[in-house]
Amino acid sequence: MPANLPPTYHEAEKRYREAKTPEEKIAALEEMLALIPKHKGTDKMQADIKRRISKHKEETQKKKGAAKQKSIFSIDKEGAAQVAVIGGPNSGKSSLVSALTNATPEIAPFPHTTHKPTPGMAVYENIKFQLIDTPPITLEYVDPQMGDLIRRADIVVMLLDLRADPLQQYEDTLTVLAQFRIFPEGSPVPEDVKKTVFSKKIIVVANKMDEEQLVEDFSAFLELTGSTLPAIGISTEKGTNLDSFMALLYEHSEIIRVYSKNPGKEPDLDEPFVIPKNSTLEDLAYKIHKDFVTKLKYARIWGKTVHDGQMVQRDYVMQDGDIVEIHL
Repeated sequence: MPANLPPTYHEAEKRYREAKTPEEKIAALEEMLALIPKHKGTDKMQADIKRRISKHKEETQKKKGAAKQKSIFSIDKEGAAQVAVIGGPNSGKSSLVSALTNATPEIAPFPHTTHKPTPGMAVYENIKFQLIDTPPITLEYVDPQMGDLIRRADIVVMLLDLRADPLQQYEDTLTVLAQFRIFPEGSPVPEDVKKTVFSKKIIVVANKMDEEQLVEDFSAFLELTGSTLPAIGISTEKGTNLDSFMALLYEHSEIIRVYSKNPGKEPDLDEPFVIPKNSTLEDLAYKIHKDFVTKLKYARIWGKTVHDGQMVQRDYVMQDGDIVEIHL
């Protein structure tokens, strides 16, 4: 059976070949594993990818302690997804991260307060997202290391100040991202770009929507940009739409939550396994423990698309909210 690999798989494979660190290689391989079609024709390819992931993780462990100090822009991923919050001076990045997480970035009414990336964990229902407050970016200056941070992130939040020409901020930010060869997912890429291009999920968030007039300004901004990127207006000062913002993050993270249970016992609904959409039972088994893949016999599933306790095989595609009882 032919593999029928999608273009996004080949892009991830190219990033793997060009990766310089074990962490970058692992990230590219994990993306390849998530994108590869799950059928018998790709079984050997999937197994090879998993072996390479394991190998590079072992390399990472060996280098710990002996490696030189990491850059402050290199932040280990935690939670369901890593979200880079970017934008111009005084757009409210620190206020957003502070309002939603346990992080305490410095907040002040003057620009360029943030000098280094600051991560924090934001809770959405029963999962967490890692939000990263970042130094401001402008056409005049952006730290060169910001490019690597944004490329590694799963989602990019472009934060704009509704009170200060959001259209210009939007265009300037896209220009800076293009300089790093980063483009919104699905957008056209200039033909003169010769090096590897990075396609990212980008959510536009307009902050300081504190008054009724600014709600109208947000609507006008959307009309003027004609952008198809997901967008939302918020107010970090008043807490407006922060819950909706977190829901939007979840919607565009392309992940699902599944729950495990032991035979004869109730499932643990507080600690879900977070896996990419279209993951199979086999993918879940590997995430739980790599030895489960070879020992897996079948599973019983409780969910919206199956009969309660229905027996499924390793190629079953997991659905959001599924409860799984694995049998080895």
